[in-house]
Amino acid sequence: MTATGVVPLDGTSRLGRDLLGGKATSIDRMRALGLPGPAAFAITTAVGARCRDGLPDDVWEQVRGAVAGLERDTGRRFGDPSSPLLVSVRSGAAQSMPGMMDTVLNLGLNARLTAALAGQSGDRAWAEDTAARFRRSYADVVDPAGPPDDPWDQLRAAIAAVFRSWDSPRARVYRERYGIPHDGGTAVTVQAMVFGNRDAHSGTGVAFSRDPSTGAPELYGEWVAGGQGEDVVSGAVTPARLSALADAMPDLHAELAAAAAVLEAEYRDMVDVEFTVESGRLYVLQARAGKRSAAAAVRIAVDLAEAGTIDRATALGRVTPEHVRARLEEVTASGGQTLATGTAAGPGIATGLVVTDPDDALDADPDVPVVLVRPFTEPDDVPAMYAAVAVVTEHGGTTSHAALVAREAGVPCVVGCGDGVVAALEGRTVTVDGTRGVVLDGDRTAGPADRDPLPWESTLLAWAADRAGVPGATLAELPDLLAG
Repeated sequence: MTATGVVPLDGTSRLGRDLLGGKATSIDRMRALGLPGPAAFAITTAVGARCRDGLPDDVWEQVRGAVAGLERDTGRRFGDPSSPLLVSVRSGAAQSMPGMMDTVLNLGLNARLTAALAGQSGDRAWAEDTAARFRRSYADVVDPAGPPDDPWDQLRAAIAAVFRSWDSPRARVYRERYGIPHDGGTAVTVQAMVFGNRDAHSGTGVAFSRDPSTGAPELYGEWVAGGQGEDVVSGAVTPARLSALADAMPDLHAELAAAAAVLEAEYRDMVDVEFTVESGRLYVLQARAGKRSAAAAVRIAVDLAEAGTIDRATALGRVTPEHVRARLEEVTASGGQTLATGTAAGPGIATGLVVTDPDDALDADPDVPVVLVRPFTEPDDVPAMYAAVAVVTEHGGTTSHAALVAREAGVPCVVGCGDGVVAALEGRTVTVDGTRGVVLDGDRTAGPADRDPLPWESTLLAWAADRAGVPGATLAELPDLLAG
């Protein structure tokens, strides 16, 4: 293995995010902490910068050697019907870009291997579901014609396709919005599969160490029993709260909470953790500093500083003037008929004309605010989400693609409103209250809320005023104090 080529993620790598990307770095850190996760290796950003049209032979030989390492760790063999090893192929840039690049799951199957998987497990329905998920994933990301029969050909093509996803239009739009350079490239992580669709004691989810909307210090997240990772993140399925996991498997929920606490201490920040449960066993797949609302950013920074996890200077650096302005400019909404009710996923209130086609959001008159309403959002919808003043979906939860993108962008969002909402709202003027999780008929906004500062806002103000030597500063002055 070379330092800039293919790297095992065994808890000993010291390459850092610029080469490994955020996903692989988190896997390596979790392995070093002793947390349960599947074996994996990374192909670095240095390779990605020169291999978007395909892997050269020297890199491919390193990949084959790294797959042999996964085989030793798992006791399974890639492409071998006697004990098939399946893998995921995931992107991972140095700076987190949730949902913007591509992933292929369950790679390594063909008809013969699917039959072998069914025979060994005694569960043909599971094997066929896993194979169908793989074919859809491969067709979406790599080749609409579907996967070739040879698993090694599948793997080589999938790695190149995931490298190419760095240049997708949605990824470029995301980078432009958040000031991320276009020349960084992504790494690729190849990881042994674990199966949330395996049986009644399996599933997948996302957990936050704190509430990403309010900042409250409690384990927060969602879970899909019998699902795989894309079911949660895509928003195509409306998940259950983590309390459902606590009810079904309390010991496992406690293990997840303990893992989230360890990772928050390691990152010194709120983290979100992707996890899978296979037959009652927990696997943590990824951790990163979690995307959060403006309100949560203030509370989390103050709470961590008061707990001694970070110092005051760090806390002040984590809250931007834009975070505070968003809080100061929040409006209220009242009255009117409630047209839809769902899960509050992106705090804030906005009024606009409902459009249901992303192209209509992009082509709308700049003077006419629009609300994008979809069954669920996909990465290609990101430009339209940025063009809209609010987002509403029929399906999905607070860890879905729609919620993550809207919350980070400060766009009010309500998800999981139920079937038929797209048709019911199309063409109407509505007010979306992403704080309460409701959609109201007409323009029901009332102007900035008149409220007292919350305790953590007052604390942050006192710290900023003390740093600037401006005693008696008001909350309205806080953005300027932070900018200075």
